[in-house]
Amino acid sequence: MAPPRDVVKIAVQMRDAIPQLIQLDQAKPLAAVLKEVCDAWNLAHSERYALQFADGHRRYITENNRTEIKNGSILCLSTAPDLKAEQLLGGLQRGSREGRRETLGDLVLLAPDMTFAQEVISRDGLQRLGTIIEDGDDLGEVLALALMSFLELMEHGVVSWETLSIPFVRKVVCYVNMNLMDASVQPLALRLLESVTLSSPVLGQLVKSEVPLDRLLVHLQVMNQELQTKAMALLTALLQGATPAERKHMLDYLWQRNFRQFIYKVGRTGPGRPLPALPQCSHTHTCGLAVPQNIIHSAAPLGDEMAHHLYVLQSLTLGLLESRMRTPLDPYSQEQREQLQALRQAAFESEGESLGAGLSADRRRSLCAREFRKLGFSNSNPAQDLERVPPGLLALDNMLYFSKHAPSAYSRFVLENSSREDKHECPFARSSIQLTVLLCDLLRVGEPCSETAQDYSPMFFGQDQSFHELFCVSIQLLNKTWKEMRATQEDFDKVMQVVREQLARTLALKPSSLELFRTKVNALTYGEVLRLRQTERLHQEGTLAPPILELREKLKPELLGLIRQQRLLRLCEGTLFRKISSRRRQDKLWFCCLSPNHKVLQYGDVEDGAGPPGPESLPEQLPVADIRALLTGKDCPHIREKGSMKQNKDLCELAFSVSYDHGEQEAYLNFIAPSKREFHLWTDGLSTLLGSPMGSEQTRLDLEQLLTMETKLRLLELENVPIPEQPPPIPPPPTNFNFCYDCSITEP
Repeated sequence: MAPPRDVVKIAVQMRDAIPQLIQLDQAKPLAAVLKEVCDAWNLAHSERYALQFADGHRRYITENNRTEIKNGSILCLSTAPDLKAEQLLGGLQRGSREGRRETLGDLVLLAPDMTFAQEVISRDGLQRLGTIIEDGDDLGEVLALALMSFLELMEHGVVSWETLSIPFVRKVVCYVNMNLMDASVQPLALRLLESVTLSSPVLGQLVKSEVPLDRLLVHLQVMNQELQTKAMALLTALLQGATPAERKHMLDYLWQRNFRQFIYKVGRTGPGRPLPALPQCSHTHTCGLAVPQNIIHSAAPLGDEMAHHLYVLQSLTLGLLESRMRTPLDPYSQEQREQLQALRQAAFESEGESLGAGLSADRRRSLCAREFRKLGFSNSNPAQDLERVPPGLLALDNMLYFSKHAPSAYSRFVLENSSREDKHECPFARSSIQLTVLLCDLLRVGEPCSETAQDYSPMFFGQDQSFHELFCVSIQLLNKTWKEMRATQEDFDKVMQVVREQLARTLALKPSSLELFRTKVNALTYGEVLRLRQTERLHQEGTLAPPILELREKLKPELLGLIRQQRLLRLCEGTLFRKISSRRRQDKLWFCCLSPNHKVLQYGDVEDGAGPPGPESLPEQLPVADIRALLTGKDCPHIREKGSMKQNKDLCELAFSVSYDHGEQEAYLNFIAPSKREFHLWTDGLSTLLGSPMGSEQTRLDLEQLLTMETKLRLLELENVPIPEQPPPIPPPPTNFNFCYDCSITEP
């Protein structure tokens, strides 16, 4: 007879003892189970012991998580968490240097467990670790282990970062600012300061005042990629916590200190290109600082966390344009009126001087109004065109930048179009205003930073004034496309749609430099855009003849079964997911996959940088039979806890959860997909396991592609044969059904 559902067969092991094979009754109190295990090994005082998972992070078994024990699980008997915490904290006070190092090593291993962490925190463990960190008697491995233990305990969110004392934060700042420092200490100190900056505005201001930007620039030049990443993380945290004015001041200072060279290219010395006079780092043997190292083009691959911080830096830099984008032109501002006149004079200076000499004020005003219309403004008073926000004053800034930094291209654009009389002229001002709106939309200027996005463009770190430089390339592209389309004023919106597609397609390629962007976008002519559109349309659209539609309907069930099979195979391969907390972006990973028999979801934590583990090494299991439902988007519990949906729109689109039976309660396994494609594959696979239809956009695209391919294969023999809209007519039935058959005739 099969055992009851709440009885699982497990193994319990202990050092220097023969393992026990027992049947664990989940309905029996955990204390009674512990007593039985201890009695089998003749151990007294069972309350001094606890059960742990033998693999993974060796989490303690409690009444809350005991349902995670499955058939075949291996547990180990160890010291109870309260006694273990007391023992380790006592060792921190009484032990020698070597003893403290071993104690801190054990503490680092156990700190990720919530049960153990609560016991340590309740016994003032954070204060004792804080004392070790503040004293700084040992600047090597002991300090690194103390910082790691402190960070792991704080990650549980039991204690707020705002409770940290100012002397403690200042001491950690000292470790960041010191030259002679072990390479393992400074990344941890930077990580701690990042958490403080993101969680506490008051302490964040302290960090900002105590950590010089030059010190972070020094850390960004090292060959230690972890130290580079943590320095960039603290820098972006400081920028996010600053006011717009402070952020602009900080970024201006960083650009002056050749910050761009550290990100985009190796700094060069020589005439006209001196490296900044930064504080020297004397710990080349520990952190690996030899020569300035660029981040984007380094030999080592760029990690996901660094890619995210580069995205944040790009977003914050472009975000400085938001104030200009949302400020309309003030017709009473003398400075802005002079800027408009400078724009006009740059295009018509010689003509205006020759025609305007000796004219009255009214004639000069009439001449200026005519020239502004030639410049492409819709109104004789250009201020009316620039009252629209967005783009506001940002459009004027772009036009002025183009006229000053590319004067020949500017004059050629304006004069070439203002002299045309066939209604094919391209209005410069109107085009510039609309193009500025388009660029702000494509680059998401003014939108809040996503917590997970990594979509940065390398070329934005390649030169100063990247947005204005991009505008200069784009406005010349617009003029080129206008002529290729032989457009008139009535075609203005159509031209802007084509230019938007040209820019979007080229930006998606992530060109490494502005010159490469210019080359690629100019190669994407109007004819090439039409060809790409036609190709995509042919891939997406099939013939609408009724026989073909009927054939497609007959093929659908078989192809949907093929897609379901592929989704389940993808789940069996597994995926690395990133953990996201409500407080800050995490760099921890966990792996989940489906068992080959499609009956169990297996999952567990993975060390950062490690590859996907094998299914046999994953400690956690969730039977598919226990899953109740699949939740997506804002219905997921970990998204509801995040608060404002506006700031977490990208996160919401990648979130899904499965609800399952956890004893008598409903529990959730929460996911944040690494990409939209992975989100579709996993939700489709889980829907298949639950017997629900696959409703993702990826399924629709895959089904359409398979239907198109299969239909074309079936119709190969009918190439160039017209398929009628209606089936051929069925002949009328015979007048009678008296058929004759001679049974005496033998068939050959």
